Amino acid sequence: MRKLLMQQNEVYKKLSDSLKSASALLDLERKSQLYQDIIAISNHLANPSFRIAVFAPFNHGKSTLLNAMLGNLTLPIDLIPTTGAAIIIKYGIDLQTRIILVDGTEIYRSGTEILKEFAILDNNRQMRKDVASVEVFCPDPFLETGVEFLDLPGTNDREEQDNLVKEQLLSADLVIQLLDARKLMTLGERENLRDWLLERGIKTVIFVVNFLNLLEPDEQKQVQNRLLFVAESFRAELPPGFSNLYRVDALPALRARLKGDVAQASSSGLVAFESALQNIVGILQQNRGGVRLPRVQANASQILLLLKEKIDPIASEIKSVDDKIIAKIEIKQKAEKLIQKGFNTSVAELRDWLYLPNMLGKYQTDLAVAFAENNFKSWQISTFKKDLTELQLAVVKWLYQAYEFFQEERPEDLLIPFPNVPQITLPPKPSNTDDLSETGSIAVGGGIGWLLAGPVGAAVVGSISYILNKNIQKQDGKSATESYHQEVAKICIIAAENYLSHFSSQGLSILAEYENKADKIIKFKADKPVEIAKKRKDLQQLKNVFNQLLQELEKANISLNYQPYADEGDKGDKGDKETRDKKNNSFPPFPPPPIPPSSPEQLEAQFRTWELDEEIAQMKAKKGSTGKQQNKTQSNKTEAEKDKTTRAYATLEVQCNASFAEVKQAYRILVKKWHPDLFVDKPQQQKEAQEKIRLINEAYTILSEKK
Repeated sequence: MRKLLMQQNEVYKKLSDSLKSASALLDLERKSQLYQDIIAISNHLANPSFRIAVFAPFNHGKSTLLNAMLGNLTLPIDLIPTTGAAIIIKYGIDLQTRIILVDGTEIYRSGTEILKEFAILDNNRQMRKDVASVEVFCPDPFLETGVEFLDLPGTNDREEQDNLVKEQLLSADLVIQLLDARKLMTLGERENLRDWLLERGIKTVIFVVNFLNLLEPDEQKQVQNRLLFVAESFRAELPPGFSNLYRVDALPALRARLKGDVAQASSSGLVAFESALQNIVGILQQNRGGVRLPRVQANASQILLLLKEKIDPIASEIKSVDDKIIAKIEIKQKAEKLIQKGFNTSVAELRDWLYLPNMLGKYQTDLAVAFAENNFKSWQISTFKKDLTELQLAVVKWLYQAYEFFQEERPEDLLIPFPNVPQITLPPKPSNTDDLSETGSIAVGGGIGWLLAGPVGAAVVGSISYILNKNIQKQDGKSATESYHQEVAKICIIAAENYLSHFSSQGLSILAEYENKADKIIKFKADKPVEIAKKRKDLQQLKNVFNQLLQELEKANISLNYQPYADEGDKGDKGDKETRDKKNNSFPPFPPPPIPPSSPEQLEAQFRTWELDEEIAQMKAKKGSTGKQQNKTQSNKTEAEKDKTTRAYATLEVQCNASFAEVKQAYRILVKKWHPDLFVDKPQQQKEAQEKIRLINEAYTILSEKK
């Protein structure tokens, strides 16, 4: 049993901590009722004693009743409102009082005379502001069983006292509501019963009527009948077999106890009440959770609602931002894919162009001829450089597009330099001709064309084409029949091959290095905006507190109609996965346009056009079935309207062919018959009448529109 109690106390402590954490996170005003209630409930859950509060308007005899039950003048009593603090009466070996002030000072005194200084109203009927708590220790056998009494200030006197009473009631396991037989259950008492007790989950309530002895016998009988009605109408949650209504004449009971008159104490009703009270408390002490948790439920429900009202707008705002971010991410992911594909295509074209066999096939003949005709510079600028520049720009253009879109590293231009101007050495001149000069090393820039003018020069150019077409420029040795101009042609061909080979090797190396650098430029990084990060953190904190409170309520067997929130981190991972899936699987392959868009806006517009085309295609595919579905929907709508009209005639109790005048007359008759004001004293029937009137009004509206 002790172990079970310790486990229960641990559950209550965690529940109390969760309530306080939620209150702090909501930043509740310390003077607000909800905040005060949460503190009172939390303290109550931590209190191992069973607390009984005596609750009533001023001058109803609360302190007198408690003095009678304790058997001495423990508490101050007078004809004017006296109790100015919540006085907790606990078990102690000797009668003594402890006052704790707001500044933490503790004052101990024997007896209870000090209460007149600290626990009663001052001359202006105000409570002292410097008193935090008042405790009285009393050697009473009932208190020794783990029970404590709570004597509260009278209500309906000052607002400050009412607030204190309302707060302290949540810390009571059992409430004794003291009634005055001379003015039984005033409007204020009924409102307090409803607002301060019932609606806050406090249902362990016992009614004790005082001053019945001051009434005439006939009046007593009438009051008793009314008391029975009050007791029966309030369904107190007390152990089975016990009444929730008792009569105690407090002052005669106190006098009897002070004199030791058992018979008089019995005739005052005190003995019967004490016996029932002790039995009720003994049973309720075994189920403190059943007593305390309902009021926790009422306040926890408010806390959860307030948390939800903070969570949902923030979650909605974050979702809106996330949706926009995801939309931008999708656009930029598509842009990344498009740019990467365009870049790869351009690089592949340049790489193919730089591939030596391709380069030789395209340029070797013309370059050799340019050497022979002393036209190298002109060929290099007008043909070779022009082709290279176009291919380089096609590659670089994609990187600049990536930089504009992603704002990562700024790209560098792709520069492939030309080799130095080659040097050509002419062979010795033949002995049978004087058309050629002496052998020597002659720069192409200086030209050999002037040496090859006339028929011999033309023969060299022709030999270049012949040799390349026959693929004989690399044959070893010298043919006996080989002419001098063929030998010179071979020299030009080899010079062209060497030039292009050097350019190809260097260009491919530079291109490979440039391609590696491009990976950092064509890279989209989806960073979450800084301004939403704090809200996301706040949201997760609110969700954590909400879920923790729900979890602790569940451990305490308190069920509320709320579902825990998904963890923001899990949701984020899920969202990232969905984004990755979309990126990897959902995007169709988009071929690069001949010329890439010049701005992010144009690129985004292009993507939107593609997406719109896709949506139009889907709409066309569904067009046939949509028409049939619309016809079916229209038919269903007509049938529903017909059924609604038929029910409206039935509700007003008229024939379906009734005129509008007949409908109006039937409406008037039914309204007079079912008006809720006719059932003020019959709550259940009044509720039924309200529903009936709602249906009548709805039917009349339908038929009015039809007419």
